[in-house]
Amino acid sequence: MQLLKGKSALITGGTAGIGKAIAILFAAQGADVAIFGTNNERAALAVQEIEAARISQEQKVTSFLVDVSKTKEVDEVIQKLLASFGKVDILVNNAGITKDNLLMRMSEEDWDLVIDVNLKSVYNTCKALSRSMMKARSGSIVNITSVVGLTGNPGQANYAASKAGMIGFTKSLAKEVASRGIRVNCVAPGYIDTQMTGGLSDAVKEAILAKIPLGRIGVPLEIANAVLFLASDLSQYVTGQVLTVDGGMVI
Repeated sequence: MQLLKGKSALITGGTAGIGKAIAILFAAQGADVAIFGTNNERAALAVQEIEAARISQEQKVTSFLVDVSKTKEVDEVIQKLLASFGKVDILVNNAGITKDNLLMRMSEEDWDLVIDVNLKSVYNTCKALSRSMMKARSGSIVNITSVVGLTGNPGQANYAASKAGMIGFTKSLAKEVASRGIRVNCVAPGYIDTQMTGGLSDAVKEAILAKIPLGRIGVPLEIANAVLFLASDLSQYVTGQVLTVDGGMVI
């Protein structure tokens, strides 16, 4: 089944981890795929993997080096993307960083950086694409939040605030654009095996595993499958929701 045949998708943070898994899966489901990233070498390697997953050589695959926290930069690049693809049917906001510390030790710079990259980026991309999606009277936006945005986490006040903000943003935008045929949803990953989580100590990993009823960490493809559901016509009557994919971590 080609769930995204004829669709065009943009995935931010698409050069590695969850974002790359989403981009590869989308290509395998027939979509034209564009990814945003900040590392040219990683982007080139990701494009090769995405191209290899295509079901047709006619599918477009491209990458852009973009600082998603910069409004003007995002606006300019999305105009280039629309000129190339003609449309963007699916937007996945996956770009994200962490700068963990207890609040009393957290610098203003680290607070601002996490909020800008994780949350302001969602404002930037959604606003830049809103006019074209509204004109088409269709579109699906999937924002990658986190279970931390639902539960909070010591040492991650900035990250949790950005992810909780993403949920509020998603629900608000879903109400604004539903009448134009645009759906906006979130996926909230739990503990997933990526570069971001790979640096945790063994003790921290064991403590996390003890809280997961399914007894294992997740893999990026499991998040990508959830995003595919929300991006495709399988979820035509779903908007403003948070789909938690965490092995039962926040039951």
